[in-house]
Amino acid sequence: MFLSGCITALATPFSGAGDLDLDAWRALLSQQLRGGVQGVVVAGSTGEAATLSEDEYAQLIRAAVEQIGDQVPVLAGTGQSSTARTIAQTRLAAAAGAHAALVVTPPYVRPTQAGLVAHYRAVAEQGGLPVVLYNVPGRTGCDLLPETVAELAAHPGIVGIKEAVADPARMQALLPLRTEAFAVLGGDDATACRALLAGADGLISVGANALPGAYRRLCDLARAGDAARADAWDAQLAEFHAFFGIESNPIPVKALLQRAGIGQGLRLPLLPLSAAHTGLADRLAARRAVLEEQSSREPLAA
Repeated sequence: MFLSGCITALATPFSGAGDLDLDAWRALLSQQLRGGVQGVVVAGSTGEAATLSEDEYAQLIRAAVEQIGDQVPVLAGTGQSSTARTIAQTRLAAAAGAHAALVVTPPYVRPTQAGLVAHYRAVAEQGGLPVVLYNVPGRTGCDLLPETVAELAAHPGIVGIKEAVADPARMQALLPLRTEAFAVLGGDDATACRALLAGADGLISVGANALPGAYRRLCDLARAGDAARADAWDAQLAEFHAFFGIESNPIPVKALLQRAGIGQGLRLPLLPLSAAHTGLADRLAARRAVLEEQSSREPLAA
């Protein structure tokens, strides 16, 4: 498996009562396919995975695989604070039909780099799915360093990394690790254009939930090395990049999805978008429709 292009870290739609909304989930998946995304992540942090029951988790994966089939890869977020629980969650995702596991560094535990190597090797060898490493130290309190990634990239069951550290030096340190069997993927929408122009294989995006066509277009232009047009398109998305970080993820992107008729709420401890930002959300929802229509007129790269 080689992952590349625009991959969406999907939000999980809930009803107004907080129940899993599978009809809205299918609508979101359909929207993603129409927009041309090249992969999806189910039940990652954007998907509020920590609030899902085991049954809900499996339902989401099964529904995604049933609808998407082999059109694009379906990754499942499986990272937990312990190795044993991560292996169990990865096996559950495999049984539900996922194609790969996105495994965040163990939250809160803060293992050593040697502990991270042992953790990821165990998951790759016992979980039953290809593993994509996921480094987001701002959420987990644990930084997977490039030299540790280099050690893990040699493992045949580890097929890539989602790197969410925005520092350009971090991406430059990881890009030499790219091979036909190991992908380097950006995990930060705001710096994705720069990372892709530098040679990253793709982006795992939050914003693509609401603007799948627009973020696919950004990835196409940047991966083709068309810096002038990629930068111009990225400038059109800059206000969205900022908005999606204006409150805790996925609060802002769910506000735009709700305005598009997909899902109605979040689960505690997350609350809906603050009233101070609703006017901006309304304006960006209208702008979103314009950009999606504009991107649909542009041919997608092969």
